[in-house]
Amino acid sequence: MLGRILSLFMIASITVAFAAGADLGAGTKAEELNVPAIVMFFIFVAATLGITYWASKRTKSANDFYTAGGGITGTQNGTAIAGDYMSAASFLGITGMVYLKGYDGLIFSIGFLVGWPIILFMISEQLRNLGKYTFADVTAYRLKQKPVRILAALGSISVVILYLIAQMVGAGKLIEILFGLDYEFAVVLVGILMILYVAFGGMLATTWVQIIKAVLLLAGTTFMSIMVMAKFGFSFDALFTQATEIHSKGVEIMSPGGLVSDPISAISLGIALMFGTAGLPHILMRFFTVADAKEARKSVFVATGLIGYFYVLTFIMGFGAIVLVLGDPAGTYLAADGVTLKGMNNMAAVWLAHAVGGDYFLGFISAVAFATILAVVSGLTLAGASAISHDLYANAFAKDKVDEKKEMNVSKMATIAIGIAAIFFGIAFEKQNIAFVVALAFTIAASANFPVLFMSIFWKKLTTRGAVLGGYVGLISALVLVILGPVVWTQILGNAEAIVPYKFPAVFSVPMAFIAIWFFSITDSSEDAKRCQEEFDAQDIRCQTGIGSDGAVAH
Repeated sequence: MLGRILSLFMIASITVAFAAGADLGAGTKAEELNVPAIVMFFIFVAATLGITYWASKRTKSANDFYTAGGGITGTQNGTAIAGDYMSAASFLGITGMVYLKGYDGLIFSIGFLVGWPIILFMISEQLRNLGKYTFADVTAYRLKQKPVRILAALGSISVVILYLIAQMVGAGKLIEILFGLDYEFAVVLVGILMILYVAFGGMLATTWVQIIKAVLLLAGTTFMSIMVMAKFGFSFDALFTQATEIHSKGVEIMSPGGLVSDPISAISLGIALMFGTAGLPHILMRFFTVADAKEARKSVFVATGLIGYFYVLTFIMGFGAIVLVLGDPAGTYLAADGVTLKGMNNMAAVWLAHAVGGDYFLGFISAVAFATILAVVSGLTLAGASAISHDLYANAFAKDKVDEKKEMNVSKMATIAIGIAAIFFGIAFEKQNIAFVVALAFTIAASANFPVLFMSIFWKKLTTRGAVLGGYVGLISALVLVILGPVVWTQILGNAEAIVPYKFPAVFSVPMAFIAIWFFSITDSSEDAKRCQEEFDAQDIRCQTGIGSDGAVAH
């Protein structure tokens, strides 16, 4: 297997070098190749492939593949969760958002963070005690398996695809800058690497790549923030004053309202980011990698601290990019029009790295950013593939006719399908700010996954009919409202005016899901409804104590 991995890696390397050389030779790109960045990039990819090979030797069963055998400690898992959460949308997207909008970029930073107390105090223990591989194991614990797992899988896949789009856009822009390749070719290359990582890896490989990446990303962003503040005598006042003098919006960037101008949009975005965090399948899946509920709580505590620290740094980096990148006297980082940032706003953090540390630090940050994307993409793809193989194939359709080998094969085929979809959508969403795209994923997670998960844990009267119909109301309403909204309807599909005026419709779709779950449950008088209510007490005991959590999920 090692020979196959290295051969594939060499083929990818030669392909990139050849394509980049041909492209530059044709004179289609004005950029020169950043040799230090390319060297560090390949070192990092080779190192992560080595981790994947090491992990593949220790991945013998479905339990190993999905949850690393449950042998990850709370501190390790918390660091890995932070790595999973500090994605391209966080590092590149939010820094770019602050660079563009100033103060309002904090809405995303704070919104992404405040969901963690909900996870810590409401669902982390319960997830670990009730679940096995995916959060659908929890939602289907006392409900009918097939309809609930189909719903959970559809919600998971929708979130995974949207989240993957953001990672693919970020990766494509990075490769475009590093190698001078066309964006489309870069996205295809990333998609191929992504498929290779997941096919040869599993949760153990994903976890350790996330841990290493999180440490390096925190170190790199800390250095960037210190260097930015050092240029202003560690005075925030001096930094903000100069930023307002350079930015086209002047002092307006220090005031709210530039990004979200009305109360409904602000509340809707907050709901999406807060409850969406508790509905992300690749994050929820990580709670099954630890030994018990105590380690699950510890995971969230560690993750929250690291994530909160990181988001403070994105604010410093965003304003630093306004001064040092946009305000660079030589115009080094501006496109041919002299106004637009090269690589659009998503690359503000990368160019800031060059401004404070030169080519070698640019190479380091680019490599770390790419590793960030690969690691997050691996976790997302694993979550999507497990939704297809474990929830749909093994538990909803094949049931008694499945074994671990077949389930693993289905998971690998699902990985390829998800990779192809990610490539297609990554090209379609090229011009979108990736923090926006991730916010759309959070809207789906908050509307489809979180209500069903929350009610299945805490509400005794929940029935299969209520969970399924309410979940579909949340999922379909969120998808329809997003498609009819400004991002997809006008910017992607090119229509003149959006049918729904709000970019983030969670303020409508989340309550609709909860109301539908409640209504269809209390009006359900079937025998299955009675059984669901009768089995709540047994579920609650396991939920609170963990007794029996190492056994098979009920039904």
